[in-house]
Amino acid sequence: MGQVSINIRGRQYQVACDDGQEAHLARLGRFLDQKAEQVAPAAGTTNETLLLVLVALMVADELADTSAEVESLQANSGKEARAARESAEKDAVEAVNKVTERIERIAAALEDT
Repeated sequence: MGQVSINIRGRQYQVACDDGQEAHLARLGRFLDQKAEQVAPAAGTTNETLLLVLVALMVADELADTSAEVESLQANSGKEARAARESAEKDAVEAVNKVTERIERIAAALEDT
C-alpha cells in the first residue's frame, strides 16, 4: 500500500493509497491546497477544519456543475445523433429511390427495343 504526504496550507497530512496512485493523489492534494488558498481570505480567521469543509463544499459545487453540464451535453449529443441518423436514412432512401427509377427507365428502354 502506498503512502503520500499532502501539504494543505502548510500542514502535512499522511494519506494511504493503492500502489501506483501516489502521483495522482499528490496532484489532488495540490489541487486542494490551491482551493484552500482561494477560500482562506474569504473565510477570514477560521479554524482549519471549517476551512477544509468550505473547500470540500466548493469542490462539491464545481463537481455538481460539471456533472450537470456533462449530462446536458450527453442529452444534446443524443438528440444530434438521432437527427443525423434520421437525415442519413432519409438520404439513403432518396438515393435508393433514384437508383430504382433509373433501373426502371433502363428496363423500360430495353423492353422497347
